[in-house]
Amino acid sequence: MPSCAEPLRAAIDAAGGAIGFDEYLGIALYGVGGFYSTEGRAGRRGDFITSPEVGPLFGAVVAAAIDGWWRELGEPADFTVVEVGAGPGTLARAVNAASPACRPRYVAVEVSETQRASHPHHVESMRDLPPPVGSGVVVANELLDNLPFRLAVFDGVWRESMVALGRDGTLNEVLSGPVDPLPTWLPIRAPHGSRAPIQTQAAQWVHRARGLMASGRVVSIDYCVPRTTELAMRPWRDWLRTYRGHERGGHYLADVGSQDITTDVCLDQLPAADAVRSQRQFLQRWGIDELVDEGRAAWEAAAAAPDLRALTMRSRVREAEALLDPGGLGGFTVCEWSAIGSVSP
Repeated sequence: MPSCAEPLRAAIDAAGGAIGFDEYLGIALYGVGGFYSTEGRAGRRGDFITSPEVGPLFGAVVAAAIDGWWRELGEPADFTVVEVGAGPGTLARAVNAASPACRPRYVAVEVSETQRASHPHHVESMRDLPPPVGSGVVVANELLDNLPFRLAVFDGVWRESMVALGRDGTLNEVLSGPVDPLPTWLPIRAPHGSRAPIQTQAAQWVHRARGLMASGRVVSIDYCVPRTTELAMRPWRDWLRTYRGHERGGHYLADVGSQDITTDVCLDQLPAADAVRSQRQFLQRWGIDELVDEGRAAWEAAAAAPDLRALTMRSRVREAEALLDPGGLGGFTVCEWSAIGSVSP
């Protein structure tokens, strides 16, 4: 299996001894031998569980939402769903199984070649966003938290974290000069050693995704905080997290390529959303309670001689408990932005 150690060393040498934290993340997560380029993935046999992996109920609700958005646009014939950060295609399969009335063109965007190889046949599998479409929706579930970000560290002033190689070959953090200009969303002062993400790539992604469609919306589901200041005042290990094998991993400079590195998404760094609600509110808005009631009734009707469908319907109750839990997945934030028309890459 390839290692990202050599590409990382080459990048540091080419940069004159240190690279930005965002470049480090790009190599560690998505470069040759990076986490998502090798074995890193969501799922019970993977490294973490996201809502689609809980079961098919999440996809069924998303399918209902897709139909709702399609109807709001007047039921256009050329409706396209673009799922970005599609992983192995779990959500795409569940949406397709729910048979949405709009019968959309479904584009699954995933940077990892390994995960694209697992995409179902009914989707168009791509590495990057497709060319502009007429109408549709861009869906991103737990994508923005994984986009490379710069890292600010408070050391009397806010400085930028850089990654360098020590004499023993281990990775070290070094601090550059003061962050200039200082973003308005960073507090002027913070406890010594405080950290905060600078999520430029996430903001740029939202802008680009909004420009993909002439009409429609961008929907992002992630763990978020309203203001960057909240993270700057919290212990950084609370929000700058690593995962491997369903457990918290080590330091973000350790075990490069073998663990996920993720952060809370700061809403004040993104374009202002048209709607912001919890995942619990989003799922209830689009009929999860009705789907659970339907599942419970189907199970009761077939309990004496249950078949596979009855067992699947019964599982909706447990799936809903996980998806709606305000202390877990139900507490995630769903942001929606309207389309703004064609935007150059």
